[in-house]
Amino acid sequence: MEPPGAQRYSNASQERLPWQWEEHEWRRHVERARAGRSLKPAGWPHGARAAVALSFDPDHETIPLRDAETRPGKLSQGEYGARVGVPRILALLERHSVPATFFMPAVCALLRPEEARGYTDRGHEVGIHGWIHERNMLLEAKDERELTFRCADTLERLSGQRPQGIRTPSWDFSDHTLEIIQELGLLYDSSLMADDDPYEVLADGVRTGLVELPPEWIRDDAVYFTMDRYTDVRPYAVPRQVASIWRDEFDAAYVEGGLFQMTMHPHVIGHRSRMVVLEDLLEHIGRHEGVWYATHAQVAAYVKEQAGLGG
Repeated sequence: MEPPGAQRYSNASQERLPWQWEEHEWRRHVERARAGRSLKPAGWPHGARAAVALSFDPDHETIPLRDAETRPGKLSQGEYGARVGVPRILALLERHSVPATFFMPAVCALLRPEEARGYTDRGHEVGIHGWIHERNMLLEAKDERELTFRCADTLERLSGQRPQGIRTPSWDFSDHTLEIIQELGLLYDSSLMADDDPYEVLADGVRTGLVELPPEWIRDDAVYFTMDRYTDVRPYAVPRQVASIWRDEFDAAYVEGGLFQMTMHPHVIGHRSRMVVLEDLLEHIGRHEGVWYATHAQVAAYVKEQAGLGG
């Protein structure tokens, strides 16, 4: 099988090199899913100065499984997330009275239905994160659609909550992803990175009403702490150094009156030395007055209402 990048390049270029494209071709690619107007509100609920939306992607065993890696060693790294990381995270969130959003692959929910229900029972949100963390840009449109719809139904059945939002696996968008999200009738996406604050997504220049809650790799734990012994992927940052980046990101959002969004993974952040960093971050945020802690769905619903998008 070709590496994902090669397949994307071939599909996008239609067997032509980018410098050979006509203007309408590169414009078409750029405009497919584009940032529309900012949905940053004039103010946040209860007079809050900034909003904080924490999210966790409990990928667990699906990262190796999606690549047909079935040996116990790799699977055990993911199992750590469910066995150790999730309980630590839930306990921390409870101590600080902070709601969060958990974007969960359906296979993870099927492996541990009690985990999926445990999130919603504690007042957290469960969102779509693929079936088995598949590489959606390698899928036919019909297969991507079927897996996304199946994931939504599975999460609803197991968590007791119909998903309102999606974070695509690896934050990837195929040529068909936006259309599938619209057909599913979701409130928001959290995969695209065109702003710090919420914005409306445009499809080929047309307004969609879909709210984007943009993540960013610098606000993601995996880029700093991931370890794979068979590749050159190695942790390159001391956890407490990463804490300073995240504090600075929050401080800027607070000054600007914007959104501070975080993406973390139980099998990454859930280790002892890294949970210290998350605890430190929450304590830092807690020293600021006027912070609204919310799930991604709550943020999306609020900014959409404030912008008068309806629906």
